[in-house]
Amino acid sequence: MTQAVLEGQVAWITGAGTGIGRAVAVALAGGGARVALTGRNLETLGETEAAVRGAGGQALVAAADVGDQARMDGAHRAIRAAWGDVDLLVNNAGFNLTRRHWHQLTPEAVAESMATNLAGPILATLLVLPAMRARQSGLLVHIASVSATGIFVVSGPIYSAAKHGVRAMSATLNAEEGINGIRSVCINPGEVDTPLLKRRPRQLTPEELEKILQPEDVAQAVLFCATLPKRACVSELTLVPTDNAFYRAEATVIAARE
Repeated sequence: MTQAVLEGQVAWITGAGTGIGRAVAVALAGGGARVALTGRNLETLGETEAAVRGAGGQALVAAADVGDQARMDGAHRAIRAAWGDVDLLVNNAGFNLTRRHWHQLTPEAVAESMATNLAGPILATLLVLPAMRARQSGLLVHIASVSATGIFVVSGPIYSAAKHGVRAMSATLNAEEGINGIRSVCINPGEVDTPLLKRRPRQLTPEELEKILQPEDVAQAVLFCATLPKRACVSELTLVPTDNAFYRAEATVIAARE
């Protein structure tokens, strides 16, 4: 059933070299989509391409930094030249600062973070929207964060602000573009075991890592949203670890009460 739904579709994934992006690429290719892979590192993109091909899928590397509009234009042209218009865009590229709190921020660091985490998804979306409108069909998936749903100090203010912006972007896309058959999905993962965690000031212990989400968990959520009938849109999906670190201490206290 999945194969029939995605067969022949062109999926463009940013941040496809590692983590969630790689898992999404493999999952969508397994569902029949042809996957275009964008990121900054050709070596890791090549590893994702090999993983997709090894699973029997079709992959195309279109390297670019999502914060560089000229290179993203070029990547988009390359995808269209090879396969035609994009049916499904997954805005996954993102990163966080190590020195991320107000007393540590610099204007340069803020600009870099916002370019990748907010401006990048907006600009990538603008590239694919005209063709989606023309054919009255398209799916946009944005990998935001649980940080978009509240205030989590560990994420830092700029990452949190950017992800709140992505959430708002997705909601406005549905409000304006639903009449054109375009669906926008905002996925808000909690802690996921990806290279992004390496930038945290405090590294998680092996015991903590065992309890958090894996990239494949997020990829399955993307695949689910992508295989729904076109009449149905998951406008927002929040995916968190079952044993959530944000609540664990208080839950343990509650459990000990008589």
